Amino acid sequence: MGAGGQLGSELVRQVPEAIGLTHAMLSVADLEALNSALPHYRPDVVFNCAAYNAVDDAESHQDAAFQVNAQGAFNVALACAQFGVRLIHFSTNFVFDGALDRPYLETDPVGPLGVYAKSKLEGERLISMVMPASLVVRTAALYSPHSEGAHAGFPQRIVEIAANQGKLSVVDDQAVNPTYVPELASAAAQLAATDLTGVVHVVSASCCTWHELAVAALAACGLEAEVEAISSSDRPGTAPRPPNGCLESTRVPPLRPWAEGLREWASSRAPRA
Repeated sequence: MGAGGQLGSELVRQVPEAIGLTHAMLSVADLEALNSALPHYRPDVVFNCAAYNAVDDAESHQDAAFQVNAQGAFNVALACAQFGVRLIHFSTNFVFDGALDRPYLETDPVGPLGVYAKSKLEGERLISMVMPASLVVRTAALYSPHSEGAHAGFPQRIVEIAANQGKLSVVDDQAVNPTYVPELASAAAQLAATDLTGVVHVVSASCCTWHELAVAALAACGLEAEVEAISSSDRPGTAPRPPNGCLESTRVPPLRPWAEGLREWASSRAPRA
């Protein structure tokens, strides 16, 4: 599910037997369609990558966000439970409020701040209620060498803005684990073959601020631009975000440090005009 996005398309790329279903082909909001699709395709595992992830827009489109992130997740879990299919569902670091002074563990109390975060957490809750044997993978700050346009990850957007404007402003008071999508997809495919259930964090092994990531992305691509460090309070009208969005896993090994993934991204990303 959600094969049109960064992660879904990468899973299709990496898993030879995968059948990628985009939103246009199958909406997770349509339980009847899900109940028809699963016996038709007969999957062993469903990777639910479908998400309403426009964080700022979700504040004014609450119903749409909950329809996909909560009700949609619930529908996928209902269908998987009915047909005995393993479910791997992807969630977010935004389920935490970011007040801790260390990376968040799977067992830490949640505290979503905005509509997007609340809808994703509700999706987690509904899945665990219907399918205790499912696996919820929380991750963060995804970017891919193949993404562009509406699906472009943060590093690619930074490169494009720098090329067009020569100067940009990026917040330096929010930290995340920038997670390279090809690594996440590989890890998810391996997790699908295990009996791990519940919630697991799968992110890069280290954190940085968005400003640090922007500077590093430009350097990795051999570009120069002025990157002004600003506070999140200087960006009015945006949804609240956790100041500390860093995750750590107690259940699986982390992915490579973020700087290593970023170097690979820079060398393998699709050429742009």
